[in-house]
Amino acid sequence: MNIVFVLFDNVTQLDFAGPVQVLSRMPGAKIFVASKHDGPVTTDCGFSILPTTSFTDCPQADIICVPGGHGVREAIADTALVDFVRQQWAQANWVTSVCTGAFILGIAGLLQGKRATCHWGYTHLLPLVGATHEPARVVRDGNLVTAGGVTSGIDFALELIAMISGEDVARSIQLALEYDPAPPFTGGTPATAPVPILNNLRARVYDNAASQLETALKNVV
Repeated sequence: MNIVFVLFDNVTQLDFAGPVQVLSRMPGAKIFVASKHDGPVTTDCGFSILPTTSFTDCPQADIICVPGGHGVREAIADTALVDFVRQQWAQANWVTSVCTGAFILGIAGLLQGKRATCHWGYTHLLPLVGATHEPARVVRDGNLVTAGGVTSGIDFALELIAMISGEDVARSIQLALEYDPAPPFTGGTPATAPVPILNNLRARVYDNAASQLETALKNVV
């Protein structure tokens, strides 16, 4: 089973690393990490990832996954990247995204009339690409699976494995990875976060980031 991850500069590392770690353990999985060029792709963590293939040489995906990150603002205007996603979608069994990667799917025309999710700081922008936001950590609409922010990529990967290979396989992988979240604090979502912390984070990061992404989307849509 060919599983293709689409990378672009300034990608959020864990959007990619979480699901690739899980999906790589699915029986029959063959992982391809694709980018426009075959050089290193920068991440938001200060290091780069070396893709395994270019868009031109990448085989057809059975599962395609598009992570997010602040680099999405530039990626949605990259015709080669958007065309690659659209072409792969035509024959893929599953089309997936993590975080703001959903907007790349949207610009490719894959979210029209679909239910979807993304990082909480950007969910209000989903209608710009034809999607209806569903407030869930993982949302499935047909063969489209979108995940919320960053760590939810692990959840979506396990759910997808359960649908493809069965729950026992997914549970075995979850156990092998010792994925048993017990965060030191509550408040990992806006619904449970202390209001001062939520408001401060919005003001410092997400109000401006969402505004910039909104502008980028309107310039492309």
